[in-house]
Amino acid sequence: MSGRILITAGASGVGRAMAEAFDAAGAQIWVADIDAKALADCPSHWKQSQLDVSDETSVAATFIDIETEWGGIDALCANAGIAGPTAAVEDVALTDWRACHSVNLEGTFLCSKYAAPIMKRQRSGAILITSSTAGQYGYPNRAPYAAAKWGMVGLGKTLAMELGPHGIRCNVICPGSVEGPRMEGVLQREAIAKGMTRDQVYSGYASGTSMGCFVQAQDIANMAVFLASDAARLVSGQVIAVDGHTVNPDPKL
Repeated sequence: MSGRILITAGASGVGRAMAEAFDAAGAQIWVADIDAKALADCPSHWKQSQLDVSDETSVAATFIDIETEWGGIDALCANAGIAGPTAAVEDVALTDWRACHSVNLEGTFLCSKYAAPIMKRQRSGAILITSSTAGQYGYPNRAPYAAAKWGMVGLGKTLAMELGPHGIRCNVICPGSVEGPRMEGVLQREAIAKGMTRDQVYSGYASGTSMGCFVQAQDIANMAVFLASDAARLVSGQVIAVDGHTVNPDPKL
C-alpha cells in the first residue's frame, strides 16, 4: 500500500510492529515516541519525532513538521498509552488517575485534533485508535486504565461521525493481552494485588479467552494495516477486538 503513516509510541512494542508492517506494505513511516533511545534504534529511512502526546505544544509541532515534510497524512495510528496503576479503587491516587488519562485519552484527543484539519483539507484519511478490551469490559483493580480506554472508544465513534462527511474514517482497535514487557509489568503488579503468582495471573488472562492465548503485537499490526487500506474504505466507527475472543475478563482462579 502507498500512504503516509504516523504511529505514536511507534518505536517499540505494538507501535513498532505497526511501523514494520506498514513499511513492509510499502507505506512511508513516521514514528513518534517519548523514548529517544528506542527512536535511535529505528530504521534510518523512517522519519521520527520525540513526542510526549500529553503535551499539546509537542503534538502541534510534530504535525507542523509532518505537513511541512509530507504535505499531508493518510493515517494516524494513535497508539501511545500507559498501563496506569494496578490497585483497588480506594488506593488509586488522583495524580496516577490523571497521568493515565493524560497519556491514553487526552493524548489520543490531541493527536486527532491536529490530524483532523490536515485530513479535512485533503478530503481523506484514517484515524486508528489503539484502545483495549479494557475499553469493552470492566477490569477490577484497573479503574484508571479501563476508564481511559472506554473514553477512547467513545472518542473514536464520535470522530467517525464528525469526520465521515469529510472523507475521513475512524476505527478503534481493542487488543487483548499482548505478549511483551508492558503486559509483563501488569502481570507482576496484579499478582501482588491479588495475592497470586505471576503464572497464575497469566493463566487466568489466557483462559479468559475462548482461544486460550495471549495476542502477539503482529496481530494488532495486521489489523491496523487492513483498516488503513482501501480494502477497508467503508469500515468506520467500528470497535474491533483482536483478543482471541475474551469471554471472561476477570477469571477467578
